[in-house]
Amino acid sequence: MTTTRKVTLINGDGIGPEVVDATRKILEASKAPLEFEYRDAGAEVANKYGTNLPNETVEAVMRNGCGLKGPTATGIGVGQQSANVGLRKRLDLYASLRPVKSVPGVKTRYENVDLVVVRENTEDLYAGIEHIVVPGVVESLKIITEKASTRICQFAFEYAVKHGRKKVSAVHKANIMKLSDGLFLDCFRKVARAFPQIQSEEVIVDNLCMQLVRNPERYDVMVMENLYGDIVSDLCSGLVGGLGVVPGANIGATSAVFEAVHGTAPDIAGQGLANPTALLMSSVMMLDWLDMPEHARRVENAVWKVYTEGKVKTKELGGTANTDEFTRAIIGAMQ
Repeated sequence: MTTTRKVTLINGDGIGPEVVDATRKILEASKAPLEFEYRDAGAEVANKYGTNLPNETVEAVMRNGCGLKGPTATGIGVGQQSANVGLRKRLDLYASLRPVKSVPGVKTRYENVDLVVVRENTEDLYAGIEHIVVPGVVESLKIITEKASTRICQFAFEYAVKHGRKKVSAVHKANIMKLSDGLFLDCFRKVARAFPQIQSEEVIVDNLCMQLVRNPERYDVMVMENLYGDIVSDLCSGLVGGLGVVPGANIGATSAVFEAVHGTAPDIAGQGLANPTALLMSSVMMLDWLDMPEHARRVENAVWKVYTEGKVKTKELGGTANTDEFTRAIIGAMQ
């Protein structure tokens, strides 16, 4: 008998509630043995709780071991720490996993893109450790540790083995940051020696960006520090149609949060126009992580079928379908 798993469902801000609701309906139609527990996070609930990440939300994800989250808003230059960063830190979700794959029927400059960005999630400049030295002078600390570097490289190689990948590329700037990025590279080399069946290489981050837009097919799994990963993962998303069609996950030793990596799109929030594909494909990753591959393939195949046929597309992809129409099309493709 299949065990039902409880999943913490977080609506988020803007179009978050709409894409979460659409994804929930599709998951229920797939007959996946899931039970949903709603919790709050994001800018829109900060006044209610005094924080954008209530303790009960963190505790729910910790208790259930799994969360599915809509996008949350983050202030630029002001306001509280990102709810995303808060979740990652408090649950030690050290690995950001972003598969980037060409979507059938979504025309871009590239074909047959199939990349995976593995991003260290807990330290580096992105951790936001900074202070004012004197008025007009700010210092940000880039902290790289052997522990974090080793475990993210281990994660990348283990992922490559499990998913039949051939190569792992370490992305760095060790030619300039010889100590911090040098430590990351040293950890990568040590881990790589334990996986002789996987090709390993090292690439400087600026060269990587140039090569990605010239020939993305030369890369497979890429592992990198936090800030590089934030930038490169969005660049890779642009190769296949944008953040609206790319899934994401933040994974730790005992729990994981699967999320839409796009913004909150306040300009269309509440209008029923949002495309739920990013969160929907994140839920496919979640089903695989929960060891429900049959249900994962059912949802994934339905998404690919709808995109391949091209009859039902949301507005930003050149169609006329609203969120509900797109959702019903996916559910119909599972029948």
